[in-house]
Amino acid sequence: MSDPRTILTERLEAAVVAAFGAEHARLDPMVRRSERADYQADLAMGLGKALKLAPREVAAAVVAKLDLHGIGERVEIAGPGFINIILSRDFLERETLALAGDPRLGVPLATSPDKVILDYSAPNVAKEMHVGHLRSTIIGDALGRILEVLGHEVVRQNHVGDWGTPFGMLIEHFVDLGQGEKGGADAGVGELSAFYRNARVKFDQDPKFAERSRSRVVLLQAGDAHTLALWRELIDVSKKHFSDNYDRLGVLLRDEHLRGESFYNSMLPEVAAELEQRGIATIDDGALCVFVPGFTNREGEPLPLIVRKQDGGYGYAATDLAALRYRTKTLHGTRLLYVVGTPQTQHFAMIFAAGELAGWLKPPARAEHVAFGSILGTDKKMLKTRAGDTVSLAALLAEAIERADAETAKRDPTLDPAARRALAPKIGIGAVKYADLANDRIKDYVFDWDRMLAAEGRTGPYLQYAHARIHSIFRKAQEAGVAAATAQAPVALAEPAERALALELLGFGAAVLESADTLKPHRLAGYLYDLAAAFTAFFENCPVLRAPDDKVRESRLKLCALTASVLARGLGLLGIDAPERM
Repeated sequence: MSDPRTILTERLEAAVVAAFGAEHARLDPMVRRSERADYQADLAMGLGKALKLAPREVAAAVVAKLDLHGIGERVEIAGPGFINIILSRDFLERETLALAGDPRLGVPLATSPDKVILDYSAPNVAKEMHVGHLRSTIIGDALGRILEVLGHEVVRQNHVGDWGTPFGMLIEHFVDLGQGEKGGADAGVGELSAFYRNARVKFDQDPKFAERSRSRVVLLQAGDAHTLALWRELIDVSKKHFSDNYDRLGVLLRDEHLRGESFYNSMLPEVAAELEQRGIATIDDGALCVFVPGFTNREGEPLPLIVRKQDGGYGYAATDLAALRYRTKTLHGTRLLYVVGTPQTQHFAMIFAAGELAGWLKPPARAEHVAFGSILGTDKKMLKTRAGDTVSLAALLAEAIERADAETAKRDPTLDPAARRALAPKIGIGAVKYADLANDRIKDYVFDWDRMLAAEGRTGPYLQYAHARIHSIFRKAQEAGVAAATAQAPVALAEPAERALALELLGFGAAVLESADTLKPHRLAGYLYDLAAAFTAFFENCPVLRAPDDKVRESRLKLCALTASVLARGLGLLGIDAPERM
């Protein structure tokens, strides 16, 4: 069983070679779904330009060599040279039946699995998680799930900020409060946030406290036992805060995935020494720097990647270099993914280039910055509270659940309150996730509660309702004594809406693969919306329980069951629940 687009791509590639020679064997036929046909190939325009031939002439030559035996009903050339292909009903019915019997639902396994080191979320110890951590956390979670289902080994790494000069300030403030009387391991999230702010104010306003904080940094870096114990207290309260948010979000990050900056601290001198000994890093104005070819500042001067500062301390560039080295040389990662905001693009480009110069990043290992845009408010500015503060992640998720509960009560006042409260986290958190993942990660998007919680349109609730509606059909069938479709029952695609639904179902594997190849979950999110829309049209035009005869009813029940499976599996890959009742 194969995705129709994959089959057509292979057949068109062979036709291009047959028509114009083996030198065009790698040409992408650009096969896509079309409103005018089942699939459309757009290869003729680009190939025509290369061959200096009219696109329609190119299309005609390709069609003359195109073998559609066993899959195609007819092929047409439209417009300037589009190749439109209609698949045969027999082929669609056969492939849909095979998909229904496939436990993987058409999702292929990677022929050369990678060991993927996935760096995402990355909050800071002793600071409350905020809305700025949302995108990294849910994009990273979705990519991890997608890559795993394709057979890749995924090693999650939560690169938390738990080291450096701010911890002198935080630990000293901790001491002033009585070593755990406030702000310790039992502190609440709100207290943790206030703890950081108060320490910062004291550092800025009290010179004696600032001096004690600097001395505390020295003790921390020297491994003073008492200071390390206080530092671990801050780690503990932060870990609980992180876990609470991750559990509510339904992401797969756990404590064992924490790999803080402190983990690499002992490696930094060795990293610096290796870079200097190999002539990759040099001393410049007292600092040890790597000057990566091709990177300059605004004045056109070489831009340094500072490994060791003038005062002998190490910055985050040194930590990132140590992490890259550890992930390739110790973890033996072959694909390193960094799910970090777009502003860090140049930094990671320099880190990766320096890693290549050092020989730490070489084939088959490669590193990719999975960049993403910002979350904006409805005013198109960075999302803030009404008071202008950064939005707390915990507060945002709590509001999502509260709003989902209110929306559900409004739509169905008869729903049992306990059932409604159980549904609210699934709907609210699912709405937040889908609103993010449905957008191209590179772009900014507007955070709009009303739009993301709507039951219609490109929203999480719309997809969840489609899934729940199918299970409602199953419950009604059971009440009426109608048996579920057997595995051997054939699929009949007589109606246009049945055919359209089957075409969408057969594209699931390709959508998963495309999201993995591009590292863009919105490709899968968009596919799931198209599937839900196709099911809605099918539901409205093709009665299931009131089908004209038993065979048609059984076929439609099979299409319903397959749709429910694909929706649930696809939403699961995005980290979104698929309730059976709503």
